[in-house]
Amino acid sequence: MSIVQQLVNNPLNWALGAVVIYFAFAVTSGPSSRRGRSVVPPPKHPDIIELRNYTPKELSQFDGRASKKIYLAVKGSVFDVSSGASFYGPDGMYGNFAGRDASRGLAKDSFDAEMVQPLDLPIDALADLDASEVETLSGWFQFFSGKYTLVGYLVNEE
Repeated sequence: MSIVQQLVNNPLNWALGAVVIYFAFAVTSGPSSRRGRSVVPPPKHPDIIELRNYTPKELSQFDGRASKKIYLAVKGSVFDVSSGASFYGPDGMYGNFAGRDASRGLAKDSFDAEMVQPLDLPIDALADLDASEVETLSGWFQFFSGKYTLVGYLVNEE
């Protein structure tokens, strides 16, 4: 049997030939020859975030009113919750936590305004929380850590 007959009679050679032809066509016909077809844009690199410290007064500027960004703090970590603006924005059900330390309110499962520490006082140490409240707060911290971007840390005024 000649080499040509072996190549023609073997089904594996036909399959390999089809693959070679497909890739040759794909390489030689670039995006310009695909008019009318949608071309997927290259992925966008995520924004680079430089972690920084925020005082309570600095954090209060990120409440969704003065800035489009909405940040809140949980256990000393500041998260960008802007993607959840319907919840954390000025008209959201958690809106009183926007731009503030939400730790006490989350620990106590209370969204009342009095759960938020006034800006002229030091950061709430949360020393009076019981074990159940500490566990609840840890659950909220895990939630925010998994869903939102960490942008910094809450620190007292110097």
